[in-house]
Order: sequence, then C-alpha cells, then structure tokens
Amino acid sequence: GIILIAINPYKPLPIYEEEVIRAYSGRELGDMDPHIFALAEEAFRQMVRFGKNQSLIISGESGAGKTASAKYAMRFFTTVGGCWGNSSMEEKVLGSVPLMEAFGNAKTTRNDNSSRFGKYLEIGFIEENVTGATIKTYLLEKSRVTFQAKEERNYHIFYQLCTSATLPELQGLGL
Repeated sequence: GIILIAINPYKPLPIYEEEVIRAYSGRELGDMDPHIFALAEEAFRQMVRFGKNQSLIISGESGAGKTASAKYAMRFFTTVGGCWGNSSMEEKVLGSVPLMEAFGNAKTTRNDNSSRFGKYLEIGFIEENVTGATIKTYLLEKSRVTFQAKEERNYHIFYQLCTSATLPELQGLGL
C-alpha cells in the first residue's frame, strides 16, 4: 500500500487547517504534496467508489505524532463527508481522549505524555456521512504499573490520584 512518513515538528503548523482539507478533497493521490489528508482522501474515495472498507495504519515511535495524525484523518472525514446529526462527531469521539490518557499515558524519556495504549479507531459511514465511531484500546505496557526506568514515570492516573488525595470526594479511598 501507500506509505507516508510524517515527522512531528513539536509545534503547531498551518498545514492542517480547513482550507488545506478542502485543497486535498477530490484530488487524486500524487496531484499534491504527500500529506495525511492525501491518504485520507484516497481511502475516502475508494470507500465511496467501491463501497468497501478501508484502513489507515498509523505507526511510529513514542512522540511521533500518531494520535495527532489520527485526529487529522478524523477531521478530514468529518469535514469532507459531513456528519450524520447536528454536532461534530470528531468532538464526540475525541472528547474521551483526556480521560483515556490519564489511564494510559505515562512520562517516558522521549515524551512527557506518551500513550501506552494501542488504539483501533473504527469510523462508521452511511454513504459519505460519518455516523459514529468506536475506539478500542489495549494496554501496551502492563509492566509500567509496577516498574519504570529512573527517568520515566508511571501512568498519570496514579499521580493525579495522589495529588488529589486531600479532596473530600477522595478521602474514603485511603490514598
């Protein structure tokens, strides 16, 4: 299949705005510079044209920008195809991310907020409209619960619970 190598610049760039989505929408792969939107457009058009499921596999090291790339692809689909309903499907699906990050992200030597989850995101469509999405997660590093390297930190949730131990609603937990 098609491979796109992306590099996380660790700063916001104006290459993910709605006008860039519109520029890639309806274009053939190779007409424009390589971009996550070019891959999303190709998958979207193949799905619409042939009525078959498509996959984008986003892989990389910690801090490479995998979660951000998935968000950009989701934004592309909801912008180009629209959403079934009145509110932004992207916001609904990604609204659970901060809670999930607390349970599945940790500080590593390369990234202060590194996801320790593998994620499988399935987006549902009726014709060209996004109708919903499901995120399935699986924990990659169970060993981090009991051990982490000297420069690293355990899952964020443990630190958040300890920091909040004095709050009245957490008094009964014995933290």
